[in-house]
Amino acid sequence: MDDDSLAARWEQRTEIPLFLASLLFLAAYATRVLAVDLAPAWRDLCGFTLIALYALFAADYAVRWRLSGQGLRFVTTHLLHTVVVLLPLLRPVRIVPLYDVIQRRRGQPRLSLYARVIAYASLSTVLLGFAGALAVYQQERGAPGATMRTFGDAVWWAAATLTTVGYGDITPVTTLGRTIATGMMAGGLALLGAVTGSFSSWVMQTFTREGDERRPPGD
Repeated sequence: MDDDSLAARWEQRTEIPLFLASLLFLAAYATRVLAVDLAPAWRDLCGFTLIALYALFAADYAVRWRLSGQGLRFVTTHLLHTVVVLLPLLRPVRIVPLYDVIQRRRGQPRLSLYARVIAYASLSTVLLGFAGALAVYQQERGAPGATMRTFGDAVWWAAATLTTVGYGDITPVTTLGRTIATGMMAGGLALLGAVTGSFSSWVMQTFTREGDERRPPGD
């Protein structure tokens, strides 16, 4: 069996469990950030869960690297894998590989390409916004001069940032908070561009098809 087959089998068997693990990671992180009065035992449990799951994600990355046979080129040719192992909060955004794995088991895709792109971008926006709000809120709360005082403020800021509205009523003041904000701005532009481009392409294709159907034969 060649390395490509081994890599494909590894992805087929691990993508769904790892996606569920990424949601558990996000839940444990959210609990530590939002549950202010959390008992020490539960806080320690959440911390252990985060460490264990991060080790799991790192092990998965190492296995994929080994099976790829690409050496250091794997880091750049699989950029999304590299990003999510460095920033595990973003791992739930890897919905496309998960969808591909599910479709291989069920057969042909049930959604059109445009519907899949829009659904992916929408769900990714929600997950990215929630994770970004958590990360920025953790950095901003209690910081001198911070305008982000509650998690509700963080969610409002994340929504304004991802939709590129940018009201400016709430802005990060810490260095790490602003770094996270920069990444969210870039992600918001990319996701918004994907939705807008897919929707525009779908509209054009629909109008073109309707025009062809109405055109008399022989024209």
